[in-house]
Amino acid sequence: MRLLSSLGIILICFVCGGATCSTRTAPMPFPPPPVVLNEEASLEQIASVVNRSQGIRQLSTNSATVKMLSMPSLPKLNATMHLEREKNFRLRASLPIVMGAGMDLGSNDEVFWFEVPEGVSKTLYYARHDQYRQQLERAILPVDPSWIMGALGLVQIDPNTVDAGPVKRPDGRYEISSMVSMPNGIYHRIYFIDPQAGHVTDQYLYSPTGHLVAESHASQHAYYEQFQCSLPHVVQVKLTPNVGPPLEMKIEVGSYAINQLLVNDPAVFVIPTSASNVVDLTTVAAGSSTPQPLPTGAVNYSAQGTSGYPLRGKLR
Repeated sequence: MRLLSSLGIILICFVCGGATCSTRTAPMPFPPPPVVLNEEASLEQIASVVNRSQGIRQLSTNSATVKMLSMPSLPKLNATMHLEREKNFRLRASLPIVMGAGMDLGSNDEVFWFEVPEGVSKTLYYARHDQYRQQLERAILPVDPSWIMGALGLVQIDPNTVDAGPVKRPDGRYEISSMVSMPNGIYHRIYFIDPQAGHVTDQYLYSPTGHLVAESHASQHAYYEQFQCSLPHVVQVKLTPNVGPPLEMKIEVGSYAINQLLVNDPAVFVIPTSASNVVDLTTVAAGSSTPQPLPTGAVNYSAQGTSGYPLRGKLR
């Protein structure tokens, strides 16, 4: 399916920003974050430490690289990112070997989109967040940009939604299960948390039917003293669409600008209007052979140190 093939390239940009052809430096190892959790920490203590990232309202970088692990023949992308809570996100990217063939991915409070070149023209795929949430069981993508933002370290844990944990895993990390209410049922989000630094290292999202639809693995955390929290500089993300193979990517970030955006554009989070072809993703069901043009006008999960769900292991 052409749309899914395009998504394979586009999704590498869902977590990064506009690419250039300059060389990026891979993140260097950072000093270990300080110990902020005591032995046998409570749920409230863990959530309090994880939620310190709430003080980060904006995140921006021009020193990222992205590698599509599920498409090893594609070159690594140099990238920039602009991110603003809760749903503002924007990138512009281009493959180094195809100058000018740029991709544009973004999100705001109402809509998310991605724009890609197709031949001599461009096609804009988009969907309203509220409408897309209503059809997740048949949607092309299993998650919206908010999952990616959490994978980048801006995750929040609401103790009121936790239905299992914390428990200590054999590797020493804490494991917590949290319920996520969606129109098609209750999803479960599983967190693995560093037992000393208190940051989230791994996340798994399960659908109401128990299928693993998204996962992320974070490493190379750097501690930002002003916010008393850590952010990962290496993140691997794997999405499992309803049809087609999984989409797997690795993002490396050299440095972040926090609570400022490295762009001076008042329309940075505005959907573009230059594409000659426009497709509403809510009209495209998973398994459709071609996209249609835009018309005018509860899992019983128990965290027991080893997940009750068939976790698929670490990404390579």
